[in-house]
Amino acid sequence: MSETVERWSSRRAFILAVTGAAVGLGNIWRFPYITGENGGAAFLLLYIIFVALLGVPVMMAEIMIGRAGRRSPMMALSHLARRAGATPHWRWVGLFGAITVFFILSFYSVVSGWSIEYLVSAVNGSFASRSPAEIGASFDAFLADPLRMTFNHTLFMLLTMSVVAAGVSGGLEKLNNLLMPLLYIILVILAVYATTTAGFGQAISWLFTPDPGAITAGVVLSAMGHAFFTLAVGACALMAYGAYMPDHQSLTRAAVSVVVLNVAVAILAGIAVFSVVFTQGMDPAEGPGLMFVTLPIAFSELPGGAFWLGGFFLLLLLAAWTSSINLAEPMVSMLQGAGLKRGQAAAVVGVLVWAVGLLSVLSFSSMADVHWFAGMTFFAWVTSVPPSIFLPMGGVMIAIFAAWVLPNEIAARALDTSPGGFRLWQGLVRYVSIPLMVVVLLSGLL
Repeated sequence: MSETVERWSSRRAFILAVTGAAVGLGNIWRFPYITGENGGAAFLLLYIIFVALLGVPVMMAEIMIGRAGRRSPMMALSHLARRAGATPHWRWVGLFGAITVFFILSFYSVVSGWSIEYLVSAVNGSFASRSPAEIGASFDAFLADPLRMTFNHTLFMLLTMSVVAAGVSGGLEKLNNLLMPLLYIILVILAVYATTTAGFGQAISWLFTPDPGAITAGVVLSAMGHAFFTLAVGACALMAYGAYMPDHQSLTRAAVSVVVLNVAVAILAGIAVFSVVFTQGMDPAEGPGLMFVTLPIAFSELPGGAFWLGGFFLLLLLAAWTSSINLAEPMVSMLQGAGLKRGQAAAVVGVLVWAVGLLSVLSFSSMADVHWFAGMTFFAWVTSVPPSIFLPMGGVMIAIFAAWVLPNEIAARALDTSPGGFRLWQGLVRYVSIPLMVVVLLSGLL
């Protein structure tokens, strides 16, 4: 496959695209509840540290490979391996990444369908007249209804793949340019609203006053794993985006900009969520149900609660949408490399991901008693094994290729940084990021 001719039109377009890939359910849904489970400020501090030591260097490595190869992930790895005098079998890392994002997108679409359901319910004011028990029961009833779950899952996949089919400039770039600024506007409005709640001061203290005694091995591992998961590295999605990166753009500055925006989303989401939770005297350590059970209960008792709750679920839906189109891109890019047209590739990916997503849908109803692995339903497996094991495994292989296999002159040219900056990046990847990813991988396995 020859070099791709598609490019992002500007530095801003590239940053918004990569931010769109990174900002998703991990920031709006997962960050608040995992922070709640791990003690607040101590987890946040560790998360930021590991983003700097693990996330940024590996993100740069993945984008750099795509930029140097200017092909789909599989073809870029094969092409660069040959130039380095290494085995072309490195291309299978690209296939492994496509398999990883395939499984992740399959459950991502299902969970994103929940946000569609809850956005409609919030706008209709359906939560206002219900008791906490009724709100919790309604969520359980929704999960047990395969028809409603399938409808929302199907709708979300159609929204996602229609954008991907439109191409880089006509689809991905246009949507990211529109939705990412809108996402930040909604998030800032929600955070400003949080300052008017009674629980705002407690939320700020809980999020930004670390307690050294709260730092345990489990908190450290959780922060390390979330720092890796939230930046969308390890699955070659960013490699596909790097292939479209303009020639004269600082990769380092772009990566740092993406990370700052990504962390800002997580912090603002945490402020908005926990201010409401503390206002109502609820437990921040509610786990995955924090967004879909705890928040509707909390908002149902606040003035204008339906409006603000609708804002939360619109935010969640937008973040999931931008992230999902970026998860789909490396799979579509790979099929284009095999000779399919973009529209055909998007259709194939969409149908296959949708079909596998049905297994997650049915995990709450007719297949609730079917255990695929270690006593887990398919939904439990797909939400734990690919993010916790496949992603760090792919990240380790990508980092080894970038920092140990790829010749320095090729890597340095693609990174487009100073000699000192290149040595710093290479040292961080080799001696800090790779060992940390191995720890993340082992913790997932054990």
